Amino acid sequence: MAQKERLSAYDQSMYDLMNRSEGASLRSTAPRRRAVVGAHVVLTVGFVAAWLGTVVGDLSWTTWTMLGLLLPWCVATGILNGATRGLLELRPRVLDERQRAERDRARATAHRIMSWVLLAAVVVTGVVGFAGLTAKALVFQVAVCALVLHWLLPLWVAALSVRDEPGLDEPDVDEFA
Repeated sequence: MAQKERLSAYDQSMYDLMNRSEGASLRSTAPRRRAVVGAHVVLTVGFVAAWLGTVVGDLSWTTWTMLGLLLPWCVATGILNGATRGLLELRPRVLDERQRAERDRARATAHRIMSWVLLAAVVVTGVVGFAGLTAKALVFQVAVCALVLHWLLPLWVAALSVRDEPGLDEPDVDEFA
């Protein structure tokens, strides 16, 4: 942390929260982080689909599905925030130069991915519209999905690009022995 003595109480508490050691075994290796990101993606897709079922489909049972997915989604989000050490949640003054550069890289990568996703969304909704099909509900659903993806993609990219911490799950073996 760059300027620990000048941090507000809020910044200090968020820094402490994002750097806790609980759940470290769930995020200590790349395969585990990939699994958590995959679970988070699946939970997000389920939650958004249930929400769209409530709004567009007028299905009341999907409300219970959303409530059931909320707690595991929050836990997975916490694990990902812990894996990135709060890279996307902490204010810039709390981060050092390396962390700010990592955050910028994650956001830039997410931005490039999001540009391709938006291009695909425009093409799909355009094809549907030019085919003469009613695209109003489709455009709303695509826009909601794009908004959620835009919000969460930097977290997923950052969690997938985090490097393993030195010394974790590595035996102390001399490589020339």
